[in-house]
Amino acid sequence: KPEDVAALRALAEAADAPPPGPLPTVADLAARHTGTDWPAVIDRTVGLWAAGHFDRGQALWSPRPGQDAFTAWREWATNDLTPEIAGLPGFCAHVLGAPNSADRAILRAATALGLTGAAAETAFHRLFMDLSGWAQHARWLHWRAEQAGGHDATPAALLAIRLIWEEALLVHFPGLAGAWAETVAAHADPVTPSDDDIGRAILQDAAERAHQRRLAQALDGGAGATEARPALQAAFCIDVRCEVFRRALESLDAGIETIGFAGFFGLPLSHRAQGSDLAEAHLPVLLTPAVETTSAADTDTEQAVRIAARARRAWGRFRQAAVSSFAFVEAAGPLYAGKLLRAALAQPGRPASPDPAPRVVGGLSAEAKADTAETVLRAMSLTEGHAPIVLLLGHGAQVTNNPHASAYHCGACGGQTGEVSARMLAALLNDPETRTGLAARGLPLPADTRFIAGLHDTTTDRVTLHDVDAGAPDLAPVTDWLAQAGRIARAERARTLPGARAATLSQRALDWAEVRPEWGLAGCAAFVAAPRAATAGRDLGGRAFLHSYDWRADAGFATLELILTAPVVVASWISLQYYGSSVAPEVFGGGNKLIHNVTGGIGVVQGNGGRLRPGLPWQAVHDGAALRHEPLRLTVLIEAPQEAIAQVLEAHPEVRALFDNHWLHLLALEDGRVTARYRPGLSWQGT
Repeated sequence: KPEDVAALRALAEAADAPPPGPLPTVADLAARHTGTDWPAVIDRTVGLWAAGHFDRGQALWSPRPGQDAFTAWREWATNDLTPEIAGLPGFCAHVLGAPNSADRAILRAATALGLTGAAAETAFHRLFMDLSGWAQHARWLHWRAEQAGGHDATPAALLAIRLIWEEALLVHFPGLAGAWAETVAAHADPVTPSDDDIGRAILQDAAERAHQRRLAQALDGGAGATEARPALQAAFCIDVRCEVFRRALESLDAGIETIGFAGFFGLPLSHRAQGSDLAEAHLPVLLTPAVETTSAADTDTEQAVRIAARARRAWGRFRQAAVSSFAFVEAAGPLYAGKLLRAALAQPGRPASPDPAPRVVGGLSAEAKADTAETVLRAMSLTEGHAPIVLLLGHGAQVTNNPHASAYHCGACGGQTGEVSARMLAALLNDPETRTGLAARGLPLPADTRFIAGLHDTTTDRVTLHDVDAGAPDLAPVTDWLAQAGRIARAERARTLPGARAATLSQRALDWAEVRPEWGLAGCAAFVAAPRAATAGRDLGGRAFLHSYDWRADAGFATLELILTAPVVVASWISLQYYGSSVAPEVFGGGNKLIHNVTGGIGVVQGNGGRLRPGLPWQAVHDGAALRHEPLRLTVLIEAPQEAIAQVLEAHPEVRALFDNHWLHLLALEDGRVTARYRPGLSWQGT
């Protein structure tokens, strides 16, 4: 640690030092030696091949589909003269002479590079980081295979590719041997923090504790529960953006109560949209879909939708084809003048009609309906005191010309909107068979309680109700409350968006040049699982995930276990994505939106090729003058007995590791107040 507080203060006030650099690769050493930017050459050549090989339907043509990654790259690289033109003669022959399997190529190259067992782990990690998003995509492919009980060799293939490059450069530039031997020795040394690293870790912790003190001041004890039946209940996703709207809605009438729950509403759906053959998972990626749903209409309508979609695809391919693209622009360009003008002025076109109501493929038995409904209602702590109208509001974001649109949608729905899940749950809970089964299980729903699905657009803060007549007289107070809450939320959000005004905030959703349609989850810093009474009326600034949870109604703490192992983990991913994109944007960020190009239907590159960029664009975390996202590790606050929380962590060591290794903070609440801090080793410290 620093010697004293003065030394720590000096470190905090010191001018920003350049970030620590990684140990060099052979490509880095060769660049210094020759003046040729070899890392850029590698990024360019590997990126061009990877964009075609991993393409998921964007490209009109892909090289050698169906081959494994290493075989496909070897065939590509033996015919690519770019390295030889750049100054590496014989590279094609070198690749041709390499072993024909990734494992043996790794072994040969590692031996030639002198990588010892002690050095290999960090040296390999360094090369994976060099590959950036392509390595992440390979790991995702392997993870998907693991979910199915299999294995995918793509990560090994990419490591072999990168090692072959290193091997070839060292062979061609033998003068690098001394500097490379020093680098290998440095890789073999244990990884230890410097004095400044320790000091900055203390400052990071101090910043997080400062935020926790502000939270503790706001959470000064839960409000007493009211006995009166609420006039309206509205269930929102736990997303931090919903906190602003929930607070605004509750401020309008004492009879309004809001609920927070993961936006997939506990339904493990795989959904096929109208006119589509693709079934997409609408649930957290930690979980596996168990129910198949569809919005397909009758045969004639479905056929018409499919024909229209195919016509659009064919037209799009014609416009992009090498033979026709230039002639198309010359001939048809003027016809697009009106569309371009509307887009430039951010004027709405014809609104898209929602898909027909989703339904379960094959249907559900009466027992399955009641079982599913009971599980969801207990997890939501919504087992009694139901209002006449209960809104189930998923969320999504309307954005235009934005490759990162899914980052604005619902993380609990796997980057989809929450519309399908909300509509399915509303239909399930309104079903007479479901209600009969619930009553038999001791969960009767009032006869006059109606569940209504809707979608909260977080860009415009407008709510659309589905499968009902929103203009019906009995819904007039509800729609009026929702409209008023939207105006309040837009006024609050407009203060933080550059160049925004509340009256024109909705236009950002239509503007194809808008790099900040909204802030997404920027600022996220806390996750609270407690009764709404603990947070109601507290302004948490749109920075907290709010999950409704009453431990007294949680028999056996099954819901507590679910919260800690699913929503908390997903929230930690979101938090760390924003953290990494803020503090190390070149490594973990998505780069500059202004020069993004979508590649392979997978992600974005900057300019015309190279590294696939991970993380969030700079414009998603920075307002042009300063960081908008305050990079803090997530603080998890749970109102439950400390022993019960510790038991869940003990049963799930992979979740416990997040807290024991300081990726997350954990605080215990009691009656709406912070009472204890979790310490590594399943112990607690009073606050």
